[in-house]
Amino acid sequence: MTNAIKLLFGMLLAAVAVNAQTEHICKSTDEAAQAAHTRLLEFRSSPQTQNYDVKYHRFEWVINPTVRYISGVVTTYFTAREEGFQTLHFDFDPALSVTEVRQRGTALNFQVLAAEKLLAVQLPNPMSLGSLDSVSITYAGQPPATGFGSFAQANPGGNPALWTLSEPYGARDWWPCKQDLNDKIDSIDVIVRTPAAYRAASNGLLVSELQDGADKIYHWRHRYPIAAYLVAISVTRYAVYSDFVPVPDGEPIEVLNYVFPQDSAWIRNETWRIVEIMQVFNELFGTYPFADEKYGHAQFGWGGGMEHQTMSFMGGFSHLLQAHELAHQWFGDKVTCASWEDIWLNEGFATYLEGMTYEHIPAAGSWRNYLVGKINHVTGSAGGSVWVDDTTNVNRIFSSRLSYSKGAMLLHMLRWTLGDEDFFQAIRNYLNDPAIAFGYARTHQLQAHLENQSGLDLDEFFADWFYGQGYPSYQIEWGQSGSRLAVKIDQTTSHPSVDFFEMPVPVRFVSATGEDSIVVFPHQFSGQYFELELPFAAASAEFDPQLWIVSKNNTVTNNPAVSVDEVETFRVRWFPNPAADVLTLDWPGFEGAPVRGECVDAAGRKVFAFEVTSAQSTFSLRGMPAGTYTMRLFTPKGTQLQVIVKQ
Repeated sequence: MTNAIKLLFGMLLAAVAVNAQTEHICKSTDEAAQAAHTRLLEFRSSPQTQNYDVKYHRFEWVINPTVRYISGVVTTYFTAREEGFQTLHFDFDPALSVTEVRQRGTALNFQVLAAEKLLAVQLPNPMSLGSLDSVSITYAGQPPATGFGSFAQANPGGNPALWTLSEPYGARDWWPCKQDLNDKIDSIDVIVRTPAAYRAASNGLLVSELQDGADKIYHWRHRYPIAAYLVAISVTRYAVYSDFVPVPDGEPIEVLNYVFPQDSAWIRNETWRIVEIMQVFNELFGTYPFADEKYGHAQFGWGGGMEHQTMSFMGGFSHLLQAHELAHQWFGDKVTCASWEDIWLNEGFATYLEGMTYEHIPAAGSWRNYLVGKINHVTGSAGGSVWVDDTTNVNRIFSSRLSYSKGAMLLHMLRWTLGDEDFFQAIRNYLNDPAIAFGYARTHQLQAHLENQSGLDLDEFFADWFYGQGYPSYQIEWGQSGSRLAVKIDQTTSHPSVDFFEMPVPVRFVSATGEDSIVVFPHQFSGQYFELELPFAAASAEFDPQLWIVSKNNTVTNNPAVSVDEVETFRVRWFPNPAADVLTLDWPGFEGAPVRGECVDAAGRKVFAFEVTSAQSTFSLRGMPAGTYTMRLFTPKGTQLQVIVKQ
């Protein structure tokens, strides 16, 4: 945090003081919430809320978990984005009643606009651009239940409990806010008064827990930018304990657990998993973004989980659910989707990361089985895009097949296309981009980081896999004569929105004695022929053995009719093979027009590109690690491949 920001927070707080799966997706619902979940909502970004920037909220709430009711005061500090505006608007449900609005002790005129679901506050004077001001709103009522419930009361295990879950449009159901995905709150204080038998969980650090007669007052403080839908409280009887995640050369990160007393014993046997999970994410994506405050779990009476910033609300404690909600702290909380059209930036990442814990912690579960399950889920229907085409429909936003599973596999295929080094570095660059870190992002910003890191043009990839619908099916035929192998790859698609998915296609060839080689074919059109030298007689072939591509109904056939004679016209020779520092291309049939090519490693990552302009060319391999590489020539008659060995 910069000194300037610290100074601003100090000013704000001083002013306030004076002014006194087994669906493991995070949005699994119970029956009551499901009814609301499928409802069409009428939320649209309010132009009336765009003329100011929220800097700080101080929440002072009175909550009794035996009653579904809220009362309190919300103090908001804000700066003007426009010159001369005088009416301040908040998203606000008319089911709640406002008793007064004050500015530094002076009562202001206000009006609840029921049709627009807005609270309009009349300021005494027009605001100047960039000026800082504040208002305090006193209100009370029984909030409605939209989305996933937004404000809920229940009695799990016979103990009264009350919690909030505002995603996507429910924050306005229980407090006056600015709900759009364009303005994070810079800082919050959450103060909850409740009967002394109960505890209140919330975002940030617990500053104080004070007895006041028959009540207790809990004060939570959070000093990071936060989206309105991630502000949350949960109040019930809680048992409290902590796990700690070691950090190299740093203080351990506390994982603060608020759990129902009757469930404490078995939950303690589950939450230890978060230590190893966080260590994996810290290594891959950088240290947990809110490490100087805490991470936490607050159990609540609901059938899934919700990634409230620094404290996930948990309906269960499976490995995958814990991993999913923790992953959101990077993807969804540190960087938040700037439109519900792009919810996959939250949910696709969290789903992919939950599965990746199996890759890095094999004892936790099977990474291969996880991928099989996701591919089967995505291909269970012929259509559907990752891009959300109807953001009024909560069910569509949180489609488990599209936003979660297909979003996760989109990332998996990007990882395959770029290679691990570029993919993970690009993701770290995305998370740390000053323009979006602790702010909002759209898909095109992620794409830009992937392209900048890899040098690839990913327009077609995102057109096919993000905006487009469906998936490919591959029909692969191969024939071999001696060491020469000819391969023909056809493709059909499940939905007319995409006529062809351009992907690097891996095929594993295996001899009768168990020798094998995975060849990655740069598939650019249906019916494409390839030729390569294979140093053994292939007895069988397997499409995509490591499950990199979302596809279905694929066939791989040994067909002698697929003859190497069909590609004889572009027969080339690479020598010596194995090679040391220099590799030579001999192409007797070269026809004079320049032909581009590339060298890729065993994972399909581009090592270098080249252009052939004569019948014989030489290439330096100096500095390349020893190993197996594939030389690709993209000729007008097809793609020629040669597997070479660098000594």
